[in-house]
Amino acid sequence: MAKFEDRKQLKCSFCGKNQDQVRRLIAGPGVYICDECIELCQEIIDEEFEEEMELEVKDIPKPKDIKEFLDQYVIGQDEAKKALAVAVYNHYKRINSDTKYDDVELQKSNIVLIGPTGSGKTLLAQTLAKMLNVPFAIADATSLTEAGYVGE
Repeated sequence: MAKFEDRKQLKCSFCGKNQDQVRRLIAGPGVYICDECIELCQEIIDEEFEEEMELEVKDIPKPKDIKEFLDQYVIGQDEAKKALAVAVYNHYKRINSDTKYDDVELQKSNIVLIGPTGSGKTLLAQTLAKMLNVPFAIADATSLTEAGYVGE
């Protein structure tokens, strides 16, 4: 029968501390990580995430700048570009406002782009996503409707 002292000491694969030196040691396939290394990793991730997400009011592109950027890619559709530019600016302003200390409530708004095929709806949305460095997804909803396109 093996004695307690003979058992294999498990170590954190990152910092090298053994299981007696840490509160918790989590096992993976052939590796171990201690609670201290997990906390350190979480702090690093949180720090990087905060840096990416911090967009101060002074850094928010003004509606004029957003429209000028859209003008470089989309011809015409001035009314849509202005509406999108103002909506995006207000959206970021609302996200960055500290609602706990602010008596002014910024309303949330949504935009629906409607128009014939080839009028630039998708291009406007893609260009805006490119400028703001945010993800963009397209989905076809015609398969979700009972009749599909009108006339078919």
